[in-house]
Amino acid sequence: MTNSKFAMKRTWRVFLPGTVLMMAGVLMLFGMAACGGSGSGQEGQMVSYTDDYQHTALIPVSPRRVVSTSPAVTEIVYALNAEDLLVGRTDFCVYPPEARGIPTIGGISNLNVEKIASLEPDLVISGSMIPQKSTLQLDRMGIPLVCVIEKQHFDGLYENIAKIGQLVGRTHEADSLISRLKGQAVALGTQPGNDSLSRPGVYYVVGFGASGNFTAGGNSFINDLITMAGGRNIAADINGWSYSLEALMQENPDFIIIRKEDSATFCRTAPYNQLSAVQQGRVIAIESGMIDLQVPRNLQAISFIKQRLNEKGGW
Repeated sequence: MTNSKFAMKRTWRVFLPGTVLMMAGVLMLFGMAACGGSGSGQEGQMVSYTDDYQHTALIPVSPRRVVSTSPAVTEIVYALNAEDLLVGRTDFCVYPPEARGIPTIGGISNLNVEKIASLEPDLVISGSMIPQKSTLQLDRMGIPLVCVIEKQHFDGLYENIAKIGQLVGRTHEADSLISRLKGQAVALGTQPGNDSLSRPGVYYVVGFGASGNFTAGGNSFINDLITMAGGRNIAADINGWSYSLEALMQENPDFIIIRKEDSATFCRTAPYNQLSAVQQGRVIAIESGMIDLQVPRNLQAISFIKQRLNEKGGW
């Protein structure tokens, strides 16, 4: 597989038992629990929070030091103007560019837990790709961890923005951002879920080569992005990420969408170079993170893809 850092995921997670849940129960007796999040409170106050994996942890109402182990989380925190809270991020958290100035805690699958601890965070926010070993280590260290994972549909972006806004104490900023993004979606005239056969066939490359071919199936938010841009995902009938080379060559999509850094290699590699989209210059090279992460830039991706579909195809 080529540069497919987000292709195979959603497997590393564990529900953390023990003292966290016991302490949460005690707080609930005092009316402090807020399953799914908290709305307000004083500095130093702790509340019970149930994350996307239905794991409950005690978290601060007003965190002061946050570590992000997810590029999507980091990007959303910046979009909420809450970057002053970030004290740590992964090597892959590189957008916006200013994020590179924040101390790194390693990769995603090989987090440096000791480094995280040295940053003295009062909250760690992760996505779906966090190793079980790391979650156990953080739990033993008493460092609160909350997972906000990508959702299957585009509208899940709004949900994640609201959750992260709640976690970092930026609920008003989150509401404002969601409102702006919804306005952009309306202005683009987007309509997810329309898979009309009159639309151009589109294939999104997640990974390719000797290790296999991977794309976004119909149960992914990326499928929604393609349809909202005016395309028809040729892999909409699969669930998951694996796609056969035979099916790709047979479908021979009208357009290929691929990350910029992978585009040149894909176009000169057999048998992909025999696809009509490659031979006719219908390969849409897109900035990494715009479509493979569930982030506000998804609206830019939709606009960009929609423009390219119209330019090249006349649909």
